[in-house]
Amino acid sequence: MAQAAKRITREYTEIEANPRQGITIQPIDEDMFKWNIEITGPKESIYAGGNFKLLLTLPTNYPFKPPVLSFLTKIYHPNVTNDDKGSMCLGILRSDQWKPSCKILAVLEMARGLLMEPNPDDAVETSIAEQYKSDKAAFEKTAKAWVKQYAK
Repeated sequence: MAQAAKRITREYTEIEANPRQGITIQPIDEDMFKWNIEITGPKESIYAGGNFKLLLTLPTNYPFKPPVLSFLTKIYHPNVTNDDKGSMCLGILRSDQWKPSCKILAVLEMARGLLMEPNPDDAVETSIAEQYKSDKAAFEKTAKAWVKQYAK
């Protein structure tokens, strides 16, 4: 666990020293294994204007096991579950695809990237993915309405 804490602290320091546009991080109560994340919807996306709160939970054996990233803000998206867990389908976070060389910043940037371009072929919400593929205008209308309702 000490090794994990050292690596997490180093990555946190790197992110703070070189912040990325649209991503803010804050450890919860000095606990380096749980972070509050805020991601702003990219300007060119249907999620523009939204502020999305996420929870990043890092395992005690990080970086050998992947972190868990979940949306606390409700979002209409094929790659995020529509329940109180807000689980994300993000390839890099799967145990079989995670590598110890992966970094927290890459995970956060990929999450923000999914706001730019949802991946309906790797969906956790199949009905939203089907709508995205078959009636994109209706998908976009609902997604924008959810941004106004939940992501302010």
